[in-house]
Amino acid sequence: MASLRLFLCFFLFTASSVNIVCSRSLQKDHIALFVFGDSVYDPGNNNYIDTISRANYYPYGETFFKYPTGRFSDGRLIPDFIAEYANLPLIPPYLQPGNHEFTTGVNFASAGAGALSETNQGFVIDLKTQLSYFKKVAKQLRQELGDAEAMAFLSKAVYLINIGSNDYVLPFTSNSTVFQYFSKQQYVGMVIGNLTETIKEIHMEGGRKFGFRNFGSLGCIPLLKALVPGNTAGSCFEQVNELAKLHDAALTEALEEMEIKLVQFKYSMHHLNIYLSELTKNPGRFGFKEVNKACCGSGPYRGISSCGGRRGVTEYELCSDPTQYFYFDSSHVSEKANKQIAQLMWSGPPDITGPYNLKAFFQP
Repeated sequence: MASLRLFLCFFLFTASSVNIVCSRSLQKDHIALFVFGDSVYDPGNNNYIDTISRANYYPYGETFFKYPTGRFSDGRLIPDFIAEYANLPLIPPYLQPGNHEFTTGVNFASAGAGALSETNQGFVIDLKTQLSYFKKVAKQLRQELGDAEAMAFLSKAVYLINIGSNDYVLPFTSNSTVFQYFSKQQYVGMVIGNLTETIKEIHMEGGRKFGFRNFGSLGCIPLLKALVPGNTAGSCFEQVNELAKLHDAALTEALEEMEIKLVQFKYSMHHLNIYLSELTKNPGRFGFKEVNKACCGSGPYRGISSCGGRRGVTEYELCSDPTQYFYFDSSHVSEKANKQIAQLMWSGPPDITGPYNLKAFFQP
């Protein structure tokens, strides 16, 4: 029976040029990684859509890949490190041409995306669309494996999600009037509502193990520090910090509720604010010399999004050693910082990761 199945799978492969999941001898403890989110997790999906929110040019990618991949960093992102720790290859962008292999997972994240469809609408792959892509993948897996085996595969997989920061930053970097119509609590409620609905939809498709990180001091990124008038003391943009704090509390509450109500639902929550607090107090302990200013950009704190000279401002500054900087550009951290955060997400203690760390999710 097993030989017949291998023959059938091989036949399907040769007939359709699609590498069918069952044509591979997946081990019993094999676990895939599926990724949803924004530029913090985008490995290059935006390379394939009509948008200016891209990082497919120098100096992005200069440290590790030695060429720009579309990642908003000098090197690897958090999902890249998580995949490495889980003994998986780099998880590819969903829109990458020719990518039809999902046995190790796939990445749907899009730079600039929000939980709200209105955030950068028309220029990103919003969360709702990312979910629709995942449903297509799940459908393909069910067709190839059968319902029971596909459900088993999807239930063992890990789902990394990081989205919402653009929803909170955009109103202050554009001419938005959203807060004339909604209170901060109402606005956060809409973001959390869309996010939790997406989580529930993934759960219905089979997802059981979810990984998150909170936003911490989102208002302290160089982009927002540069918006504070006369900011010579490194002050943070407190209105965004307030939204981030509301978001973090609401997300934790929502996850705790889903853990009770949804069958076998488990989550890991990296408390980024704990790491950022220690980092700010003692950068040298983490191997950084600069934690306020970006390596690449222009203006105060290099907080103008000009890195690479492709987004309206052609002139920009670039540091000589990104490993000394926590932030690589105005909104995104360096590869070194991504690695430190990924390590904490992977094997941090309960006060850092909540009920589970990600390592526990990948263990048989």
